[in-house]
Amino acid sequence: MKEPEVTPELAFEHGLNKEEYEKILKILGRTPTFTELGIFSVMWSEHCSYKNSIAQLKTLPRSGGRLLVGAGEENAGLVDIGDGLAVAFKIESHNHPSAVEPYQGAATGVGGIMRDIFTMGARPIASLNSLRFGTLDDARTRYLFAGVVKGIGDYGNSFGVPTVAGEVYFDESYQLNPLVNAMAVGIVKTNTFASATAKGEGNPVMIVGSSTGRDGIHGATFASEELSEKSESRRPSMQVGDPFTEKLLLEASLEIIRKGYLIGIQDMGAAGISCSTTEMSAKGKSGMKINLDKVPLREEGMSAYEIMLSESQERMLCVVKKGYEDRVREVFEKWDLHCEIIGEVINDDKLFINYKGKLEAELPPFDLVLGGGAPVYIREQKEPSYIKEKRKFDFTSLIEPKDIQETFLKIFSSPNIASKRWIYEQYDSTVRTNTIVGPGCDSAVIYIKGTNKALAMKTDCNARYIYLNPKEGAKIAVAESARNIVCSGGIPLAITNCLNFGNPYKPEIYWQFAEAISGMGEACRFFDTPVTGGNVSFYNESPDRAVYPTPTIGMLGLIEDLSQVTTSYFKNEGDLVYILGKENEEIGGSEYLKVIHKKVEGNCPQLDLQTEKKLQDTVLKLIRKGLINSAHDVSEGGIVCALAECCIINEEKKLGAEVNIPIKSRKDFSYFSETQSRIIVSISKDKKDEFEKVLHSFNQPFIQSGEVGGISLLINDDINIKVNELADLYFNTISRIMSGEK
Repeated sequence: MKEPEVTPELAFEHGLNKEEYEKILKILGRTPTFTELGIFSVMWSEHCSYKNSIAQLKTLPRSGGRLLVGAGEENAGLVDIGDGLAVAFKIESHNHPSAVEPYQGAATGVGGIMRDIFTMGARPIASLNSLRFGTLDDARTRYLFAGVVKGIGDYGNSFGVPTVAGEVYFDESYQLNPLVNAMAVGIVKTNTFASATAKGEGNPVMIVGSSTGRDGIHGATFASEELSEKSESRRPSMQVGDPFTEKLLLEASLEIIRKGYLIGIQDMGAAGISCSTTEMSAKGKSGMKINLDKVPLREEGMSAYEIMLSESQERMLCVVKKGYEDRVREVFEKWDLHCEIIGEVINDDKLFINYKGKLEAELPPFDLVLGGGAPVYIREQKEPSYIKEKRKFDFTSLIEPKDIQETFLKIFSSPNIASKRWIYEQYDSTVRTNTIVGPGCDSAVIYIKGTNKALAMKTDCNARYIYLNPKEGAKIAVAESARNIVCSGGIPLAITNCLNFGNPYKPEIYWQFAEAISGMGEACRFFDTPVTGGNVSFYNESPDRAVYPTPTIGMLGLIEDLSQVTTSYFKNEGDLVYILGKENEEIGGSEYLKVIHKKVEGNCPQLDLQTEKKLQDTVLKLIRKGLINSAHDVSEGGIVCALAECCIINEEKKLGAEVNIPIKSRKDFSYFSETQSRIIVSISKDKKDEFEKVLHSFNQPFIQSGEVGGISLLINDDINIKVNELADLYFNTISRIMSGEK
């Protein structure tokens, strides 16, 4: 088939603008070939180049703490945890593919993030996710929800890595544009991690894993535009995942890394061979000669353009030490994987792509990549007009509910509050036998075998807060992630982020993005949790609206002694219940306001970083001294919902409690306020004096609110519900909706 003539119009169809096309002409000194145009279009897409976000991302704290590599330097972040070990972790989005084909979109999202981890030489030990959907009363939402969850579960379960934590929210803003963010965590020895680089003249370049087909062509550019009715037509080009091949690829890759056969290795994710060849060459300040005739294909008649842009899954590009080719081949053949030498490294700043005796592309890698010559833009910003309007809302105009207990039950059974058991029961959360605390508590805890340590991990973001106040909301996302880590006994170490926003060319969207980055950076610097890297996903818009701005935080923490692992639920009859922190009656953006009054108004809760840090330091001190039996942070739904969760999270031993909560102005405001920097703890009575002594030493505000015991949750004279009834509501609401019962 004859290739089309390259024109400015064809470049525009590829997502390039006039200035970018002119820049390509200047770089090459000529009109690009069709294959070259395709390579530029995917490498300069937002998904690969971060052209509209990198200027803002560079303002984040991207080094320091225990980081071993700076943000963006490798396939994933790397954090030193001592004992000669490091943790590789990263989060990425697969939003647009999941909107069109939820099962494969989610499955290949999991597969892609796993490859980012094991190409570092790290063995994946845990998977997490952060998901957003429309409201569950909509049939298409239920279809997307079920497909995404099954895709995550089937891939992760087959691959053999436990899915241990996550978060799921439902809101109208995600109705046509769900968010699917996948996070993975792995362990590697600090002296054996691998790099995504190409260097050394004559070193062979090998492609390993699955054959190349036409699936996923232009996936990177698809992820760099708004969803529309045309999106459905892209279904046939979606990537198809094969977790069993990926498992083989994992073992083979770790073996050749461990044996020292490699110079560098990189996953072929977005933009396929185009991305891995250019990025590895640019990183190593070298070039490559590639012969596409050597690439194993699974479809006939593929062009150079198609081969270079294919996003077929379960493929890696390896730069092998010269003379070790046969040893590498032996390893891959042992794992029943196909590998081929498709080129070599050259001491030139050019990438030469040959196919069927013709030079199809001659490109400078540096000019194609993020951090090199890829375009960088700072877009116009404008505060959205709705911000000021929503701040004017008069909360005293809200009618106070007549029945507080009924109000509480409605909020507690909201899909945003209710247990996500229907989801995580489809995941294997204990494979590999490292899981100490699985889904359902403040954060997951994974044992590091051969040590007395564990990792705590969590994903978090309340997008409603970001919508109302992007800067403050992003600070809260970081703080709450850290708070969850602390409640599990961990020291917050670092974050990865997945920044899901609308179209950056719209000034109001770019303002949200810049403000969220500012808040995130401020909080990360304060908590000394540098940003190891992550993902930006723009263009999350349907024809009707943009999604709520959703900068998801993936937080990693270290528990230095297994005896300090702490869980959220009450443990013993007679234990005392304390609430640490102050109540400020903040219901702006709350679940109460949304569920009961059908409103999203006001400002999000305010966060004082000093207050938050003092609370976290206090709780860590209490845990280390063995003074508390449980710790659970107060978040969506307020103090009453948090107390109810403490009673029932452990289904095997549900315990009631009788507590008193001071009312400041109104019961509904005090009960359902989402004021930050509050943690519910339970302690043994005989430790009361020592416990309160520590609180006083930190000048930590607290109230002793009640006692654990009985078969009901009793709060003041307003709420009296048996824990079995609470558990039924909490654990079965989503399953009833999905089965059509509710």
